[in-house]
Amino acid sequence: MLRCIAVDDEPAATRLLAAYIQKVPALTLVGTTNNPLEALQWVQEGRVDLVFLDIQMPELTGLQFLKVCGRQCRVVLTTAYPEYALEGYEHDVVDYLLKPVAFDRFLRAVQKAQAGAPAAAVPAPAPAPPPVVGAPAADYLFVKGESKNKFLRLSYADILYVEALKNYVSIVVPGQRIVTYQTLKDLAQQLPQPAFLRVHKSFVVALDKIRLVDGHTVYIGEAAIPLGETYREGLFQLIRAQTQP
Repeated sequence: MLRCIAVDDEPAATRLLAAYIQKVPALTLVGTTNNPLEALQWVQEGRVDLVFLDIQMPELTGLQFLKVCGRQCRVVLTTAYPEYALEGYEHDVVDYLLKPVAFDRFLRAVQKAQAGAPAAAVPAPAPAPPPVVGAPAADYLFVKGESKNKFLRLSYADILYVEALKNYVSIVVPGQRIVTYQTLKDLAQQLPQPAFLRVHKSFVVALDKIRLVDGHTVYIGEAAIPLGETYREGLFQLIRAQTQP
């Protein structure tokens, strides 16, 4: 049983994390706070195993918290600012969750914490788990071809976007559309974050391939991709992070 706290100056964020923690039988919620100094005291008292920690907070930033806390507990960073990922991993954080945090992504971070896994190497962002059993982590993945023992190698850098087609996905690369038997949910977990972002229940896009965002539409080349209301704020947070001086 991992004793957990959520530390964030946004009440909505702590409520969401508290709800997630309470859903998982292997976790117990010690408390939530918007005060990193209070959280640090809980850690130093030995009451906490796992901290879900926001980076941008008053009084003591998340990165300052990590420096003071050292290795007294395991830490998962939760933030809207992907540019802090590298420095966070230098402090051996368990994982880095981009807001708004999806429950399945939260569970993956918990699994890493339960395993006592060290932070993954970050080529900004963190690499996805290997898509094929026994394959090394790399900048590509393999997808199933049209025959039983056929697999296609795709570089992450070539992927423009992915579209769900029921139990299949269509992976769009320059000049080609590759259809493979896999769900969008499963494929999205293989793609490195936050380089790839879900913008609709049926679409995942490569952030660096976005040409234009106009209202509820994302344009990659000439392709117009709907921007779902559920995913809208997450995309705009990333855009704001990129455009802030």
